[in-house]
Amino acid sequence: MEALQLQADVLIVGSGAAGLIAARAAADKGASVILVDKSLIGRGGATILAQMTVAVALGEADDDNPQVHFEDTMKGSRGLADPAIVRTVVERGPEVVLEAEGYGVKWARTKEGARSQAFAPGHTRSRCVYVDILNTGGATSNGLKRAIWKDSSIRRIKNVMLTKVVVEDGRAVGAVGFDMEQVRPVEIAAASVILATGGLTEVFERNSASTNMTGDGYVLAAEAGAELRDMEMVQFFPIAHLFPPLVGIDPIMWDPFRYKLGGRLLNGLHEEFMDKYNGEVAGKYTAARDQTTLAIFREVEAGRGTPHGGAYLDFRMVPEDKLKEAFGPVIGILANQGVDLTRDLVEVAPMAHFMLGGVRVDEAMRTRVPGLLACGELIYGMHGANRLSGNAITEALVTGRVAGETAGEAGAELRPEAVSRAMAEEWERLQRYWHPSQTDRDTASLQTFKRKLQQIMWKGAGPLRTGEGLEEALTALRALRGELDAIALAPHAQYALPLVEKLEARSMLEVAETIVMGALARKESRGAHTRLDWDATLETPVSSSFTLEPDGAWRMEQIELPREER
Repeated sequence: MEALQLQADVLIVGSGAAGLIAARAAADKGASVILVDKSLIGRGGATILAQMTVAVALGEADDDNPQVHFEDTMKGSRGLADPAIVRTVVERGPEVVLEAEGYGVKWARTKEGARSQAFAPGHTRSRCVYVDILNTGGATSNGLKRAIWKDSSIRRIKNVMLTKVVVEDGRAVGAVGFDMEQVRPVEIAAASVILATGGLTEVFERNSASTNMTGDGYVLAAEAGAELRDMEMVQFFPIAHLFPPLVGIDPIMWDPFRYKLGGRLLNGLHEEFMDKYNGEVAGKYTAARDQTTLAIFREVEAGRGTPHGGAYLDFRMVPEDKLKEAFGPVIGILANQGVDLTRDLVEVAPMAHFMLGGVRVDEAMRTRVPGLLACGELIYGMHGANRLSGNAITEALVTGRVAGETAGEAGAELRPEAVSRAMAEEWERLQRYWHPSQTDRDTASLQTFKRKLQQIMWKGAGPLRTGEGLEEALTALRALRGELDAIALAPHAQYALPLVEKLEARSMLEVAETIVMGALARKESRGAHTRLDWDATLETPVSSSFTLEPDGAWRMEQIELPREER
């Protein structure tokens, strides 16, 4: 089939908050923009699912400024954040949050008219703005979509999976892939390419991700020559819903209600336990996420977990009228499914939630490959070994805007011929994914394969890690490579979802290997990375660096961080 051939000054891959605001920023610089997503524009990724808050030093609730936000974030990162990235985000955060308000993102306000700013663990000030307690991400996405929707300089393309960043003479010059509906080659020449593809937490059995968060962007970046950092650092959300089964709620919805109401965490013996680990006072929520995750699993490990392997969340001490005021319509959803928070406990447990490591960029969001930029959850630098609540959307908005500005000002010669040559090679490679069944073994479904990978990762590289478990996981992952190659796909002339799933499975397998390799090499416990066999934290922080060798193997080395980067 004849390829769809496109050109633009800036190509943006991914349309969460980072990709959307990058498109707006690049267009504001006078650039032509193509915004591509393998899902619907503004509907895939993590932003649309985000419920809670955006941390920004507006100073409308407490005496606050970006320097204090910087210090809190650096301290919360457990020594692994990149100060240049953190400073960029916190300093431009107020500006970009107010910009989003101009697009119709209606941050909640107090009776006096100031923007409401909530307190979150790890922050020393009340600085987290929100739209309402469960819809901040959706409202942010909708506002950013309105900001780009009628701009003729921004072309939006949905349901296209880009599978290769084209590099010519050491510079990124575009990307190639295919239209998922028509199974048609797509080649896009661009002076700059911005990757805004989000995280990878779909590789774990228990996760809060949308199903397309499969790590594609990390593989695209690495194959183009970019460096990845600290891939073992995955944040596990501590109080995700575990039991009873509920329909119509996000598993991580309990957090904002615990902020507001001070829900207690109890072990399986109905005892409070956070004071033993973090000195957390009953009815308060002050421990950071990595601390709470570790505390819950320590109780489970000691035989004091709940029946399903977590902790109890208890709101029974809160007056009924306060519960109804805080929970709003959620109270009805819970009641319809037999949960009465005035008398019932719910079980919660950690769940893979956010990628802390990622593509290494400078403060202008440039990778080490000229012409290739990255932003949002995809990048390394903002969070180190632990993310403070509220810093995710701030990171997405600021790094997306900075990437768009950098790309919009870059200006470089388009090389459509190089992109066409790459498309021919890539199309031939993609055709090899279709093959008929040859043995009984290769009829396994991709969903079965995916579940097996997720179970390996949860067991061997989940919240609590050991050298033995990680070695077993790495061996199992490498054995899966041949299994994935053998899965048969019948060619599709339209709606190539099996091909998409197989490519996503490959990305999941690649990034899973980096997580396990990094976790094996990191012989310490730090933030989100807990080694039961290496409880101490190294005095000098090290960062894990990953690059791809020409043969496709991962090369990893550990780099001691200079004092000014701790």
